[in-house]
Amino acid sequence: MMESTQGIEAGSPAAVLRMLMDGRPRTRAEIVAATGLARSTVRARLDLLVAAGLVTGNGTGESTGGRPAGRFGFNPGAHLVLAAEVGATHATVAVADLGCRLLAVEQVGLDVADGPAVILPLLVATWRELLSSVDPAEIAGVGIGLPGPVEHSTGRPNNPPIMPGWDGFDVPAAIEAEFDAPVLVDNEVNLMALGEHTASHPDVRHMIVVKAATGIGAGLISNGVLHRGAAGAAGDLGHIRVPQGGEVLCRCGNTECLEAVAGGPALAAKLRELGLPAHSTADVVHLVRSGNLEAGRVVRQAGRDIGEVLAGCVSMFNPSLVVIGGLLAEAGEMLLAGVRESIYRRSLPLATEDLRIVASGAGVTAGALGAAAMVVRHVLSPEVLDARLGAVAAGAAAAEVHGTFGG
Repeated sequence: MMESTQGIEAGSPAAVLRMLMDGRPRTRAEIVAATGLARSTVRARLDLLVAAGLVTGNGTGESTGGRPAGRFGFNPGAHLVLAAEVGATHATVAVADLGCRLLAVEQVGLDVADGPAVILPLLVATWRELLSSVDPAEIAGVGIGLPGPVEHSTGRPNNPPIMPGWDGFDVPAAIEAEFDAPVLVDNEVNLMALGEHTASHPDVRHMIVVKAATGIGAGLISNGVLHRGAAGAAGDLGHIRVPQGGEVLCRCGNTECLEAVAGGPALAAKLRELGLPAHSTADVVHLVRSGNLEAGRVVRQAGRDIGEVLAGCVSMFNPSLVVIGGLLAEAGEMLLAGVRESIYRRSLPLATEDLRIVASGAGVTAGALGAAAMVVRHVLSPEVLDARLGAVAAGAAAAEVHGTFGG
C-alpha cells in the first residue's frame, strides 16, 4: 500500500507491518524466515504493532508439535480515515479503514466557488454524519482532493482558476481544529489517479488517469508513484491548446483550451444551440444515454479533442494504460471511442503498441479512494509509524521506571 520500500529499515516495525499488509497472516517463524531478523527482534516488533492495534495475533508463537502456531495479521480496522474528493459542483465524502475500504460514502452537491468558509464546514458535517454510521475508532488522518493546483507540502491551494477565495487558504489548519488528526490535501485528479492505481491497477507502473467533467485534468503515475510536478501542476490537461479549437475563451483567460472546447459546460452549450435541453454535464450524459444522436456526436468529438491532447502526452510519457473517468465518461463508449481514435491516429506506433485505454474501474469513488490511500501511506510510512511507535515504547519504558523507582 505504501508507495515505496525505500527508506524502510529491514528491522523496523514498518517493515514487518508492510509484509503483513498483503492480507496473509503469518506465524512468527514465517516472519523470521522472510525477514532474516532475530526471533527476539520479531517478537519485539510484533509486540509494538499489536499494542498499537495495527496487528492482531491469536497465539504466542511457534508450534512445538501440539497446538498450531499463532498467526499475526494486519488489522485495517484499527483506525479510520476521513476522505473527500471535492469537484466543481459536487463532492464524494467518505469514511474508510486502513485498508482503504470505504465504509460509508455520500455524494454532496456544492459550488466550490462558495469558498472554504462554506465548503469545509459542509465536509466536516458530512463526515460527522457518516462517522455515526460506522464502528467507532480513532481517526488516523484526513485526506482532501480539491479541483485546482495544490501545494502538497502545505495543503494550500495555489492560484486555482475556478476557486475564488481558496488561494493560499490553510485547509489543513481548519480541518485539524475539528478532528485533531493530520490533514493532507492534493489536487482531486491526482487523488483519482492514486485511487485507480490502488483499487484497480496496482501492478501498472506508468499510467495516466483523466477526469472529464466540468473541467478536464489528469493524474500521472510514474514508476508506481504519483507524479505531482515541481509546483503541483502536473497533468493540467484542461488548459492545453486544442488544434482547431477556435477562438473559444476559457475561464483561465486564454483561448482554445481543451476545457473550454470539450468540458461539460462547453458541450451543454453546443447542445443548447441545437435546441436540446442541456444545462449541465449531467444533462449531456443523460441525452447520450437516452440515445440522442446529436448528443452522441458532440460527446464523441469531445473524445477526439481530449485524445488530440492525450496523444502528445502518450508520446512523451509512454504509459501502458490510460484511464478515462469523470462524469462525462458515464456517457459510455462515445467518449472513449473518440479518445482512442485520436490517440491511435496521432501517437507513434511504438508508444501505442501495448497501450490500453479503458474506462474508470473505481468510478465516482476514485478520488475518495485516492484520498484515503494518501493518508494511509503517510501514517503508515516508516518515518511516521516508526517514530510514533518508538515514542510510545519510550513512554511506556519511562512509566515503568517511574513506577519502580519513583515512589
